[in-house]
Amino acid sequence: MTQLEGVRRSRAATGSEADRLTIAGRAFTSRLLLGSAGYPNQQVMLDSLAASGAEIVTVSVRRISLEGYAESMVDVLSDKFVLPNTAGCETARDAVLTARLAREALGTSWVKLEVIGDRETLYPDVEQLVQAADELVRDGFVVLPYSNEDPITAQKLIDVGCSAVMPMGSPIGSGQGIANPTAIELILNRANVPVIVDAGLGTASDAAQAMELGCDAVLLNTAVSKAHDPVRMARAMRAAVDAGRDARLAGRIPRRAHAEPSSPQMGLIGS
Repeated sequence: MTQLEGVRRSRAATGSEADRLTIAGRAFTSRLLLGSAGYPNQQVMLDSLAASGAEIVTVSVRRISLEGYAESMVDVLSDKFVLPNTAGCETARDAVLTARLAREALGTSWVKLEVIGDRETLYPDVEQLVQAADELVRDGFVVLPYSNEDPITAQKLIDVGCSAVMPMGSPIGSGQGIANPTAIELILNRANVPVIVDAGLGTASDAAQAMELGCDAVLLNTAVSKAHDPVRMARAMRAAVDAGRDARLAGRIPRRAHAEPSSPQMGLIGS
């Protein structure tokens, strides 16, 4: 069995262990990761998190207080796995410093790595991203990098030791869904670490599509926080992720260019 066949089989496996998302040896029951920014208020955020079932919640290190005072972001998320995010960083140096600050303040070596190369499109700076990922992995971090949907970039990030890859579905906050499913499939076919679609998903069908393609999880923020009813959208996303994974494991029928009856043609009355 080739390495590629092994990757495909592991993603298609069934059973209780396969239903857990495992990153860097740590298992999670939910395959939906949720951001903490942009909600109308803190209570809506907490209610949305509860409705989503998400265990991993991302927080922007540069945009919140990392102090654990009562009702701070760190305090209210104490029952979640908080994943610090280097959002807003534009150089490898800034991202590495931000990650180290989060490790010092929060006591975690996990980081969602973002190095943005363009403020308008919010596309990552690939060169700086790979450089930062390499340095952080060498420094003992569990690195989950946000990247473009390029299989070459994904492979470079895997090669330097990232524990997952997080290709964009489409530009951050755009709600366009998965703009290039073929590229996502190429990444999935080659990756030997979890693939988590991050950015651009807008509604439940987008999340289901990501899981049907074979992704290991999805990460959302704007799609939930900016919905008219964030709590209801969070609940919908949870169901979509579960449904999409079930559909992937069940195996869809092949697409055909012609009709094919579901009932046998032989033995019909009157034939």
